[in-house]
Amino acid sequence: MTRTAPALAPLARAARLRPGARVAIVAPSGPIPPERLDQGLDLLRGWDLEPVAAPHVLDVHPSLGHLAGRDEDRAGDLQEAWCDPSVDAVLCARGGYGAHRMVDLLDWSAIRAAGPKVFVGYSDITVLHEAFAVRAGFSTLHGPMVATEVFLKDTPTQEALRSTLFEPESVRTLGLDAAAALVPGRARGVTYGGCASLLAADVGTPGARTSARGGLLVVEDVTEDPYQLDGILTRLLRTGALDGVAGVVCGSWENCGPYPGVRAVLADRLGGLGVPVVEELGFGHGPTSLTIPLGVPAVLDAPADGGRCTLTTELPALL
Repeated sequence: MTRTAPALAPLARAARLRPGARVAIVAPSGPIPPERLDQGLDLLRGWDLEPVAAPHVLDVHPSLGHLAGRDEDRAGDLQEAWCDPSVDAVLCARGGYGAHRMVDLLDWSAIRAAGPKVFVGYSDITVLHEAFAVRAGFSTLHGPMVATEVFLKDTPTQEALRSTLFEPESVRTLGLDAAAALVPGRARGVTYGGCASLLAADVGTPGARTSARGGLLVVEDVTEDPYQLDGILTRLLRTGALDGVAGVVCGSWENCGPYPGVRAVLADRLGGLGVPVVEELGFGHGPTSLTIPLGVPAVLDAPADGGRCTLTTELPALL
């Protein structure tokens, strides 16, 4: 007898932030330029937050310079921040590479026991978004990171995150004017996803997601040529990772080649799913990076008449 996997369900949301909230800054992946971290911390202080840099946030691995310190130290910083009751949020400093190496070192039982907290990041942090969703049952925020250029320089990016953290009901309808219907339609589901290459790399690993049924896939990537994107999406299709998905929300494809070629791959690989697909909603590695709640019920609107395409959450991102 064939069993149908249950549809994705809404995940436990964290509490919104209040002035004076204590937020930990961690580096689960690549190394952090100190001057950018300082700028990011100053920006957070301007929001009346109390940012606290984790002990190893500026570390560099002794022999692997692409990592922000040893795996156990990066995991330890995240673990301690999450289980510290005085910390209201955990914000990632940057992506890069390395989350796959430390995700299995985290004590997920202790994290579940600590309960949901605000967690923000994207790119390589996709691995942790998926782990918080599948292993802990927590909603997270696909959003800009503290020591990245887009957070430090782009006002719409900053405002989208600030509003989500403090006034989440004010940013329930998401999407830049450039958003367009690649495949028209309307769909409802629970948001999940992140960086396409990380989602493909996560398939089949311990604790990985086993079903997308009823989900709204939020997806983007960076520096992947069209043929590489083709391979990434084909892997997700061949492994069944997209079976039952209700809709697809595409963000930026920065430095992935001329967009017409990228668009052709997206249409070819995603168009056959028979679900609405929106392109260029405005999140990820692009010049503006909106904050997208993951693990919340939402409606994707992709009008056939060229009207505005939006993703509207049915609940605020935070309580």
